[in-house]
Amino acid sequence: MKNICTAFLILMVSLPTVAQVAPAPFGALPSARQLKWHETEVYGLIHFTPTTFENKEWGYGDANPGIFNPTDFNADSIVHAMKAGGLNGLVLVAKHHDGFALWPTATTPYNISQSPFRNGKGDMVKEFEQACRKAGLKFGVYCSPWDRNHPGYGTYEYVKAYREQLRELYTRYGELFMSWHDGANGGDGYYGGTRTTRTIDRNTYYAWDTTWQITRSLQPMANLFSDIGWDVRWVGNESGFADEHSWATFTPTPASGESKAFPGNLQHEYNPMGTKGGANWVPAECDVPLRKGWFWHPEQSNQVKTPQQLFQLYLKSVGRGAALDLGLAPNTQGRLSPEDVESLKTFGAIVNQTFEFNLLNKAAVRASNSRGKEYAASKISDDDVYTYWASEDAVKDASFEFEWVSEQSIDFIRLREYIPLGQRIERVKVEEWVDGQWKPVATASTVGACRIIALGKTVISKKIRISIHAPVCLTLSELGCYSKIKL
Repeated sequence: MKNICTAFLILMVSLPTVAQVAPAPFGALPSARQLKWHETEVYGLIHFTPTTFENKEWGYGDANPGIFNPTDFNADSIVHAMKAGGLNGLVLVAKHHDGFALWPTATTPYNISQSPFRNGKGDMVKEFEQACRKAGLKFGVYCSPWDRNHPGYGTYEYVKAYREQLRELYTRYGELFMSWHDGANGGDGYYGGTRTTRTIDRNTYYAWDTTWQITRSLQPMANLFSDIGWDVRWVGNESGFADEHSWATFTPTPASGESKAFPGNLQHEYNPMGTKGGANWVPAECDVPLRKGWFWHPEQSNQVKTPQQLFQLYLKSVGRGAALDLGLAPNTQGRLSPEDVESLKTFGAIVNQTFEFNLLNKAAVRASNSRGKEYAASKISDDDVYTYWASEDAVKDASFEFEWVSEQSIDFIRLREYIPLGQRIERVKVEEWVDGQWKPVATASTVGACRIIALGKTVISKKIRISIHAPVCLTLSELGCYSKIKL
């Protein structure tokens, strides 16, 4: 795949003789850390606290640490199952709303050292982090800003403690690819035994402009995720899909009293589409639990998403330029249940086998235009997202014709723009050659980091054409045709 200038690929491209200058950037651009995040595509979010042993979704903050005692915990086993499922990273819930910390923190006594786990000397964050490094998965953390156990919640004393928790997590566990935060803040809780309701103004209480500077200072490659947006925004549902028209660019409207330096909006309506021509690069994450709930519940063992359901979510998340964040829940033994492991394994196999072989590797390719040899059509299938084909500056519409010696069965088209120069494509058309003429098969709008077009039928043809349009010159780092696997 690295060298596609072989007998399998014949390039019939007219190359201009003018100097080959790279296309100008278009619109908002991703940062280096966001580009690395886009490469990750699928990762997991693990919930495992005393709440698991209470059989609840949200812990109140009053659980006795003594109940947190997984007798067969093995981080390597969990991470191995994730890797088999095609997941490329793990975000560990180091502290959920119940306030129980999975590492021996100095900020609160309500932490893993007070549990029987590893005889009070355990550090589950470290064990997961080491398992990820060993397996080649990226590692990130989620530390909930809401704390239903801490007696100081609602005061500045807690904000100081929370910032110190972030500092501990940022300095003890190596490079993080994400620092994950959600929007659940304030309400009823234990709060050191007061058992009351505490409300906060989340526009101002955490002073995010200041708090997240800790992230930028200590973990410059960690992408900040929150439902309000920063590096990565919440797509707006917990069903695992992005909109059909998906833009990584986003323009927030600051809420009243909110710092104009904060590129998010605590009160905006969540927009799964993003913003066409938006001012900031803030791509979407599609989060969804593998089971019905985010925490493990014994009664939900028959509610694990099937591999086929996961594949459909993959097409509607990663395949729409977003990422798929899959919620995983260890059981009270400290393992993923067998049904979870099996679903992940088969899902990973479906994705890998479906996109293992690009049919274009044995096709003759003709591009209607090319910027020059450095940006030739050969770049679209060289298995490198950081090389790309580009059209000349004046060309805003271009097409690729693919022809095979024999008929091919095609079910999916995958495209990737060269997003370091921005997201620009706003229309895609797929056609097949039938009885001497082009017949439409499918259309799509946006592309961005990735667009997978499920054709809706198996196209059996020796020849197809893919046309793209943008308001400026075009770029593509990858274009592929794939067949549906036989299960």
